[in-house]
Amino acid sequence: MRTRHVNLLITLIAVVLFSFSCFCISRMTQTSNQLTNCRNHISEFKESILRLKNKTERNRQELLNAFKEMKLDISEKERDAQNAVTFALGISTVNRGNYSYLKQTLTSILSRMTLPEEKDSVVIVSIADSNENYVKSVVDMITKKFKRQVTSGSLEVISIPAYFYPNISHAARSTDDSEKLESWRIKQVLDFCFLMLYAQPKAMYYLQLEDDILANKMYLTKITDFVHNITSNNWLYIEFSVLGFIGKLFKSEDLTDFVRFFLMFYKDKPIDLLLGDIFLVKMCTPGEALEKCIERNKHIRIRYKPSLFQHVGIQSSYPGREQYFKDIYY
Repeated sequence: MRTRHVNLLITLIAVVLFSFSCFCISRMTQTSNQLTNCRNHISEFKESILRLKNKTERNRQELLNAFKEMKLDISEKERDAQNAVTFALGISTVNRGNYSYLKQTLTSILSRMTLPEEKDSVVIVSIADSNENYVKSVVDMITKKFKRQVTSGSLEVISIPAYFYPNISHAARSTDDSEKLESWRIKQVLDFCFLMLYAQPKAMYYLQLEDDILANKMYLTKITDFVHNITSNNWLYIEFSVLGFIGKLFKSEDLTDFVRFFLMFYKDKPIDLLLGDIFLVKMCTPGEALEKCIERNKHIRIRYKPSLFQHVGIQSSYPGREQYFKDIYY
């Protein structure tokens, strides 16, 4: 009996030891797997940290490059502002076939400046025509006739790239006169917009002219004196001619707003009518009757008299049309 009890005790101990051994092995295996997983997580964490470090370095470098570009851009703008003259005079020109008034216009504009005024101004001729022969003829004429002004930088010639314009060629090829006229008007608005944007950083004031006008004697001296004697700087534009878009003076800092407005409605109206519209938008108070606003604005529009520029061109830039507009206040 005693021997049986001993055997049972030994068996029980053996079972307990076996179970404990299995448990230990199981825990060791589990711990080993956990350690392996832990090492894997640590390795992945290190890789993530390394990637993050590399990404942070790239971002830092990109930020540094961006700051350098911003600093360069600011420096260029400050340099442009320091080098800016007082007046930029914009003239847009196109091929009028056998007629050309540009040489006469430039002669009048440049010869009636004093030498100090010439140094403090830049006349910009924008060739808004895709005909290469015409572009070359204009450039040749200007570089020969006005070599001194071109060399000094007081006269610039630019050409508008064709891709600046929307696809309105179908209207130009149309036999419908109304479509051709609409295409011409649309292009004219865009011509002026391009010229205004180009001229903006070059001067404090921008004077819009056309390629078929004559200037009054001492016109720039009179403009300078008139602007300096205006008591308020809160003006939208000043008219030195009552005709169309001729002789309109803008503050260069305002040109972006004008161009945005023109580009919103360039398909709807000629640019001189859009200029009148933006005047009403800026000057009419909310709730004011339009008739009252129009009547009031007749008294607050700034017009210099007598006009300083006269329209002399008879052959219009629109093919086949003649025009005899004259400024009665010149």
